[in-house]
Parts: sequence; C-alpha cells; structure tokens
Amino acid sequence: MASVILFPAIDLKDGLAVRLEQGDMARATVFNRDPAAQAAEFETLGFRYLHLVDLDGAFAGAPVNAAAVERILETVSIPVQLGGGIRDLATVEGWLSKGVTRVILGTAAVRDPDFVKAAARAHPGRVAVGLDARDGRVAVEGWAETSDLAAEDIARRFEDAGVTAIIYTDIARDGLMKGLNLDATIALAEAVALPVIASGGLASLDDIEALLEPRAEKLAGAITGRALYDGRLDARAALALVAGR
Repeated sequence: MASVILFPAIDLKDGLAVRLEQGDMARATVFNRDPAAQAAEFETLGFRYLHLVDLDGAFAGAPVNAAAVERILETVSIPVQLGGGIRDLATVEGWLSKGVTRVILGTAAVRDPDFVKAAARAHPGRVAVGLDARDGRVAVEGWAETSDLAAEDIARRFEDAGVTAIIYTDIARDGLMKGLNLDATIALAEAVALPVIASGGLASLDDIEALLEPRAEKLAGAITGRALYDGRLDARAALALVAGR
C-alpha cells in the first residue's frame, strides 16, 4: 500500500481561512485571519502537503483569493494543491508557474472535460479532478448546482488523460464532523484506475484508523479541515498514526 497522505485544508473566503458547513457560504466560520500563518503552522506540525480552496473563486469562476494563495506559497516549502475558480489553461499555467504543485479542477470536469484532459496532458502529474457529490451526483459552481452525473461516470472520463488523482467530497458531510463517507469513496476508488483522496466529514482519530484499514487500501489519502481547527483531531497523533502504518 502506498503511503497515505493527510492533507490539512485551508479554505479561503475574503482573504481569510474559513470552514463552511455543507458548502454553504452563509455558514462560514472564520478560523484564522492570516491564512499564511495557518499554513506555516500546519507545516511545523509535520504535514507534508497542503490543500487550498479559493471558495470565492469557485463561485466567481476565476481566482479571487490570489493574494492569500501567493502569500501561502511564499511562506511554506511543502507542496500545495489548489482548487477553486480554475476554468482555463492560462489560469492553470499561471498557478503552476507561481509554485502550486497541482491544480484541482472541479466544475470544469463536468462542464469542459476536454479542457481538463488538455491541461492534464500538458502538465502530467500536476492536475487533479475534484468531484463533490450530493447523494452520488456531482455538484458544480461552488456546489451551488447539482448535475445529473454520477461521480463514477465523470471519473472514468479521465482515467487515461494523465490526471494525477480524484478528490471525492461528500457534500452532505462536509464541515459537519459526521465522519468520512468511506463506503462511497472506496467504491469510487475500486471503480476507477486513479488514486482517490477522501474529503468531507473527517472528525477524529477513528476516521484515520478507518482510512488505514485493508478495505481502504486503494485510497491515496484524506483531507481534514474543521476537526483540526476546533481541536477534535490532534494533528500530531493523526500524523503518528499514519506514519506508523
């Protein structure tokens, strides 16, 4: 089994580090007014990869929190993956040139799969696809709209395109501390020939334990947000658990 990566999430809204509940911009909690300081803290704790989302960008369809992202890139040396508002090749290349290790394309995976394939071919290993699902159907435009497409069907589009990973988020659980939806995430990982990262609802060390069970061996990692910020997940304990496997 490949090493599982635990990604601490920094979601950016109005230049601040926030967490939403079920992707609702009206239900945002500010956890740090200095996202770069938050990123540095995560690096100091021992995390080896950061997950960033430009929430305003996801709704606007173009980068909005670029200044905050750039400050984070200047502050940390660990790799960073970034999603939110990346809808064309110029934006992909702009972020990659500024030091983002890989970009996450979500809405574009539904709306413009040819663009996603072109980006992945042009930058192999540096393009991930974000599939955010509500009852198994993929949502787009910052989760404001739900498509009639199943996550598995969309993921299959990109199997031979050079996409480096699928990030699968269960919207119903995101920010609510209900635990990861491992059943759906594992089913997706078993259905496609791409690494899958679990997201949405990670709440405790029990979720980390579940992530390390043999049935989850195809998962490449998980994203954690609110549990880290409010102290329910001890970062060092979680990282030690992962390292121990």
